[in-house]
Amino acid sequence: MNIRVKTATVSRRFRPELLFLITLLIAFLICQVPNLSAEEGMWPASEIIKLNLRSKGFEITPQDIIDPSRSSLVYAVVQVGATGSFVSPEGLILTNHHVAFGAAQAASSTEHNYIKNGFLARTRAEEIEAKGMTARITESFSDVSDRVLAAVKQGMDPAVRTEAIRKISRQIVAETEKANPGKKAEVSEMFPGKTYYLFIYTDIRDIRLVYVPPRSIGEFGGENDNWMWPRHTGDFSFLRAYVSPDGKPSAYSLSNVPFKPRQFLKIEPQGVRENDLVFLLGYPGRTYRHMPSEYLAYEEEIRMPYVADWYDWQISLMERMGAEDRAVAIKLAARIKGLANTMKNYRGKLQGMKRVGIVEARRQEEKALQGYIESDPARKKAAAGLLSSIGSVYEEMRQNPERRFILSYLVSGVTLLNIAQTIHEAGIERAKPDLERESAYMDRNFSRTVRRLEMNLANLHIPADKEILNELLLRASRLETDLGVPGLEELFKSDDPPRAIRDFINGLYEKTKLLDKNVLSAAMAKPGTGQVSSDPALEFAARLYPEIKKLRKAEDVWTGKLNELLPRLLDLKARFMAKSFIPDANGTLRLTFGRIKGYSPSDAVYFKPFTTAAGVLEKTTGLEPFDTPPGLMEMIRNGLFGRFKPSDLSSVPTCILYDADTTGGNSGSPVLNARGELIGVNFDRTFEATINDYAWNQEYSRSIGVDIRYVLWITEEFARAGFLLEEMGLEPAR
Repeated sequence: MNIRVKTATVSRRFRPELLFLITLLIAFLICQVPNLSAEEGMWPASEIIKLNLRSKGFEITPQDIIDPSRSSLVYAVVQVGATGSFVSPEGLILTNHHVAFGAAQAASSTEHNYIKNGFLARTRAEEIEAKGMTARITESFSDVSDRVLAAVKQGMDPAVRTEAIRKISRQIVAETEKANPGKKAEVSEMFPGKTYYLFIYTDIRDIRLVYVPPRSIGEFGGENDNWMWPRHTGDFSFLRAYVSPDGKPSAYSLSNVPFKPRQFLKIEPQGVRENDLVFLLGYPGRTYRHMPSEYLAYEEEIRMPYVADWYDWQISLMERMGAEDRAVAIKLAARIKGLANTMKNYRGKLQGMKRVGIVEARRQEEKALQGYIESDPARKKAAAGLLSSIGSVYEEMRQNPERRFILSYLVSGVTLLNIAQTIHEAGIERAKPDLERESAYMDRNFSRTVRRLEMNLANLHIPADKEILNELLLRASRLETDLGVPGLEELFKSDDPPRAIRDFINGLYEKTKLLDKNVLSAAMAKPGTGQVSSDPALEFAARLYPEIKKLRKAEDVWTGKLNELLPRLLDLKARFMAKSFIPDANGTLRLTFGRIKGYSPSDAVYFKPFTTAAGVLEKTTGLEPFDTPPGLMEMIRNGLFGRFKPSDLSSVPTCILYDADTTGGNSGSPVLNARGELIGVNFDRTFEATINDYAWNQEYSRSIGVDIRYVLWITEEFARAGFLLEEMGLEPAR
């Protein structure tokens, strides 16, 4: 329900204690609003050991999940862009089809379309490189908050504050990596401006494709079913991690050998039943549950609508281009998929935020908090102007947002300009001492930056790139404020701006040499030495660069201000509500748990928590995205379910529903039973749960996974890859 509290002016004769009781009551009522029950969720590694898991229904201890002194479950969980897990002693990784999709696309051609037809390596020699993929394992973590915050001085300029935190974090990382050769380190902000943790990782750089189901299984339902339930998508794939013969991480090499993980997960082929406890380990991306109402309003009213519409425009463009040419469709497939996933996610968030009134509820919470502040003279003095100061930051962000978005997308969404911008900036940054460089240009990250550019170039479709640049410049020409880039205003003020813009773009792509892989490699090998200094794309990037720097500076100022204000807000809320908080998800290892559970999304409608292969037949139309492979249809029609059909269902279960708290980045997370055995692979949330980033609710927040029985059945019976099940420790089929 959505409770709205009507406030009234309190007479001055009311004592402060009475006012405090009133505001406490308001806060209590607000906390009963289901969509504000936001702390049930994603427990960081540092907190897992403190949980009383037995009382929740677990049959294992926190030490079974995370214990640096011995093998424990966290060492079976890897970050592969999203999440995956080791399922054999030979480095076999189970993750989502959509996580492996980009690598399958990069390996595909019109002759070998691994996206459409799938891929299976029947021997280790047949496994092919998953370009661009790495597997990251969390090795240890420690609190470095005191050291990070010691770099912050009273009265610092906000931008200087942001840079001070950034610089000390780089220094900690450099020292840690020097002391731990072969490892990677990251300092992660847990609570903005308040808590920082150092994580040490092993990064495995040689990842290979083992089994990727056909798209008609791995993406069954496509965008029609994305973020929806009931679901019948076999969203899983198998990869393998390789290392050098001495066991150290190494780039792809035919001499490498399968990685031997400290821990791999045991498969439970019997799956789960309704109401069973399940838990997930993974690397969720970002949540924003502790952010103020002004942030939520900015997201709802400004940023998300613009991004959703802009992504929608690009998707339509690329789908039209792909419909005319299969090779183009393959090249654009991963980009379309990524854009479409975010676009539909944002549409769901916007609908959910309006439906449950998240912004208004957070405003009411802040009104109650302000009452708590006002009720005590000491608090009033200490927190004077806190909420209004936070509000002023977001008011600044509301000034000319489209100009910022266009500038940002010019260098992030146009591949040619992204390449040119990176070359130009590399020349500037690589001349600095390593610890003073932007992260992408530091020695530890530079090879990854080069690989990213090479992959972007390999996936470039010039006609689409030109159309995206054209649209951005047309939008810039209609702005009331100057974009600030020398030379563009002349185009915008010409007699025929659309034609002038088109001529400028055509000339840019005709004359640039940066789209030659050899030129790109040479430019990045010695950035700033002038080999391509006269290139028109590089020259345009140089004109853009000062505005990009101003944009980053403004963002640093806002970050610096908020990093000083938000910790004070959080401390006040903790005292007011007499509770502690779980830090928002930030890409670091997290635990979340719940139960296999259906839900009611609307009046008189109830969804069960299991779907089955019978539903695949019901949905199949023969046309994308409901075009089931004929062999699979025959298996379902004839009831050839092998050993994975439970006695209480008519066919093999395909997907499961549970109320664990997840968000983006949890894709591929292992879904485990109370004993820590693998029973599914997380891949999505329901449409109602897209607002999990801002608020979790036990009534309608549901996550979706592939049932392990469907994974095993498809792999053994459809792909005829029973050898993978044997590798995972299952008995051979009789």
